[in-house]
Amino acid sequence: MQRKNYPADFKAKVSLEALREQRTMAELSGAFSVHSTMISRWKQHVLDNLSVLFSEKNKNKDHDNENLIASLYQQIGQLKVELDWLKKKSTQLK
Repeated sequence: MQRKNYPADFKAKVSLEALREQRTMAELSGAFSVHSTMISRWKQHVLDNLSVLFSEKNKNKDHDNENLIASLYQQIGQLKVELDWLKKKSTQLK
């Protein structure tokens, strides 16, 4: 028997419903056609990793990504200038 693979957005939706605790696990299990044990695992996973969203590492990662993007745009600009210069010089040589 092949295991079911659920997309991350589906897991997030089900976990959020479980966190709200407006319905029982049995009701959630029936509504989403997922075993209640799996819903409990997803819910616990969310609770265990929730603090990561607000950690300094996450902020540093965003800052590093912004710096990388700025550096790459700068390189693209420099390469474009060099390419335009080379095109200009190559037409002058002909």
